[in-house]
Amino acid sequence: MTTASPLYWRLSGFYFFYFAALGALVPYWSLYLKGEGFGAADIGELIAILMATKLVAPNVWGYIADHTGRRITLIRLASLLSLLIFAGVLLGSSYLWLALIMIGFSFFWNASLPQFEAITLSHLGDSTYRYSGIRLWGSIGFICTVAGLGLLLDSFGHRLIPIVLLALFALIWLSSLTVPDHAADVSTQAHEPLRQVLRRPSVLAVLLSCFLIQASHGPYYTFFTLYLEDYGYSRTSIGQLWALGVLAEIGVFLVMHRWLPRFGARRLLLVSVALTALRWLLIAGWADSLVVMLFAQTLHAASFGVYHAVSIHLIHQYFVGRNQGRGQALYSSLSFGAGGAVGSLAAGYLWTGIGPEWTYVVAAGVSALAFVVAFRGIRE
Repeated sequence: MTTASPLYWRLSGFYFFYFAALGALVPYWSLYLKGEGFGAADIGELIAILMATKLVAPNVWGYIADHTGRRITLIRLASLLSLLIFAGVLLGSSYLWLALIMIGFSFFWNASLPQFEAITLSHLGDSTYRYSGIRLWGSIGFICTVAGLGLLLDSFGHRLIPIVLLALFALIWLSSLTVPDHAADVSTQAHEPLRQVLRRPSVLAVLLSCFLIQASHGPYYTFFTLYLEDYGYSRTSIGQLWALGVLAEIGVFLVMHRWLPRFGARRLLLVSVALTALRWLLIAGWADSLVVMLFAQTLHAASFGVYHAVSIHLIHQYFVGRNQGRGQALYSSLSFGAGGAVGSLAAGYLWTGIGPEWTYVVAAGVSALAFVVAFRGIRE
């Protein structure tokens, strides 16, 4: 599939709008909640809800998709329902109301991406190494939103955030209507019982290391914007720092199709985890230095770009046939779901308990543990 292919642009368009929405949700939702009067613990809990539904939703939808083969139909339905439920944010801002909205919205929102990953990889066939060339458009969408919205918030305030999100959720749904399903007869695909796949040490090591890596991102995804505000950075500057991180991620996606065959998945994963620990230590100790923060943000190329591309590659190798959708769902639920929820929840309590800087030191320690798991458990 080349960039001249209409399918390339349809797949890329979905990633663009999905991650553009993420570029408004991840960096700025905590800012919206703070503007509505919530404290650090409440913010950590509400954001943890977004992550926690990934424990259930991707697996439920993955099971249905693997047994029906109608992935794109489920993606369209989930995208529409997430849009309609999130609109409830405009009707109230109490803790209980927002918690209920987050539960309902994220149950469908978190269902879409793992199944879309499976569709993309199925369309690529034997050329799965070209995945990063499509996925990079998600990173471009993230940059457009995170940089642009930062500028707008300095002028219009935090209540612009849900309006922007609703517009982007609508575009996600519209873009899903243009993507064809990858037809497959699920009854004839090669199949190995899922429990048998999960008994393999390498599979368990990959899933556990992914959980730990995403848990270490908890303070970053939940409080990085507020953290930099406390150090005197403007919202425009903060948006540009977020954008720099994703720009570095795009650079990695452009070369991963060369790096994977050359260096191997295991080696790349170990390097990415080590650099993730370094990133959190830099943010903990030198947040008042713009130069250090610029360098720390370029390490997003490792802490997310390399990590995610390698993980998708390994999951696609381990989970084949009728396990494909559930494999992507497990990766999403255990890493971005369980790992993200634990990381966000813990960050909310540690932030006021031991302080922001020490919270990032703890995150570096969790990354170091992920390195040990990957080093001992994963084999090529």
